[in-house]
Amino acid sequence: MAKKSSTKKPVKHIAIAGNIGAGKTTLTKLLAKNFGWTPHFEDVDSNPYLNDFYEDMVRWSFNLQIFFLNSRFGQIINIHKGDETVIQDRSIYEDAFIFAPNLHEMGLMTARDFQNYQSLFNTLHSMVQPPDLMIYLKASIGTLVNQIEKRGREYEDNIRLDYLKRLNEHYDNWAKNYTLGKLLVIEVDTINFADKKEDLSKVINKVNAELNGLF
Repeated sequence: MAKKSSTKKPVKHIAIAGNIGAGKTTLTKLLAKNFGWTPHFEDVDSNPYLNDFYEDMVRWSFNLQIFFLNSRFGQIINIHKGDETVIQDRSIYEDAFIFAPNLHEMGLMTARDFQNYQSLFNTLHSMVQPPDLMIYLKASIGTLVNQIEKRGREYEDNIRLDYLKRLNEHYDNWAKNYTLGKLLVIEVDTINFADKKEDLSKVINKVNAELNGLF
């Protein structure tokens, strides 16, 4: 009888999920540096809709979500075509299960646009593989607001508090029901990986433990 191969499937895709201001970009950079992974960041600076969206959410919500959906879909396709291990700042699932539904529920995206968006997502979703590991940065509203204010992005000055609160509720529900693969939850209120080396070491150890037990 032939022996089964003990070769592990290579880890190609780690994604970091979390609300606005949770620290996704910071952790992406830190983990990429530690593990030698290639970081893929959220396309913010070249996003032609972001400033307009925060000034008039009803008018620009659909355009913004389509831009992000297309951008992240392209990233995932490139990740699985390439040979590198990539860590991605925000996942395609957050757009579909958190941001778009929240906009629709708040009356900021029409039913017609939301249905169109969902239909497109379902088509694209059937063509991509989920991450090998999803890292969820869970943070309270107070922590999110403090970190948003600290980084001082002008277009984020108009973010509504109720918008952040509803996003947090969607994130928590999504994380509880995530079944696509491994999920690691990091409590940002109590783990300051950005400023404390010992806290970053804890996160690195947790990531190592998850990846070593994946396959």
